[in-house]
Amino acid sequence: MPTLTAADGTELAYHVMGEGEPLLCLPGGPMRASAYLGDLGGLSGHRRLVMLDARGTGGSGIPDDPATYRCDRQVDDVEALRAHFGWERVDVLAHSAGGDLAILYAARYPHRIRTLSLITARARALGVDFTDEHRREVIALRTAEPWFEAARGAYEAIWSGSATDADFDAAVPFFYGRWDAAARAHAAAEVEQTNESAAGGYASSGAFDPAAARAAVAGLDAPVLLLAGELDSGPRPHVAAGIAELFPRAELTVQPGAGHYPWLDDPGRFTRTVAAFLARGHGPSAG
Repeated sequence: MPTLTAADGTELAYHVMGEGEPLLCLPGGPMRASAYLGDLGGLSGHRRLVMLDARGTGGSGIPDDPATYRCDRQVDDVEALRAHFGWERVDVLAHSAGGDLAILYAARYPHRIRTLSLITARARALGVDFTDEHRREVIALRTAEPWFEAARGAYEAIWSGSATDADFDAAVPFFYGRWDAAARAHAAAEVEQTNESAAGGYASSGAFDPAAARAAVAGLDAPVLLLAGELDSGPRPHVAAGIAELFPRAELTVQPGAGHYPWLDDPGRFTRTVAAFLARGHGPSAG
């Protein structure tokens, strides 16, 4: 797989699939290898996906300094990838915890962003978090699911901080709109794809300065897409609407029946939504 060298000497791997205009993709987890994104439900048929493996995940090297796993420190890695390709401006897509990284990148390098797609994305970088109330909203939406009774207690245990490994396994269906074979296979790969020790440092003290980030993105002159899942707890659609208000040129779309991985729940709808947004993006080509 192709690699580049980060500013601190860490080797970073990335994966390319598809043809056409580049789309720089930042995975979440946090600290999960980009393999879980697949081809984003067929989005590779519309764009050339360039997927970064965060330091310490997938094919990327382990840094000498574990402090560089912190989200704000990884902004330099995103910029290194952009410079590696020589893009003047680029479309950026981020999922889940990768949303924080994309937001911090846009705050520091606004002139490099052509469009920003935040897919069921976190925004702790802007001071937005997810609450027990949001999770209870999701519980109420899933009561008819055949797996509900077995998963409810485990889901609540996760957010109370008392979960066991068995609880994490039992609660997984809450994160998918459809708990089918594809979802089961996707979930089963999470442990081996995730650097758990690095994940603990991703949002550690000092990673975020919400006031500064809000001020920076308030001047972002680039279209922003907030795509929320109807059944997702992080963020709930109304929370994503609030995040959208922090950007001057943002639009919100809610994918019906989708959980935290909308490209799995309805690949066709997801691909059409994101591809249409990217086609509306303004500014010169990234090349």
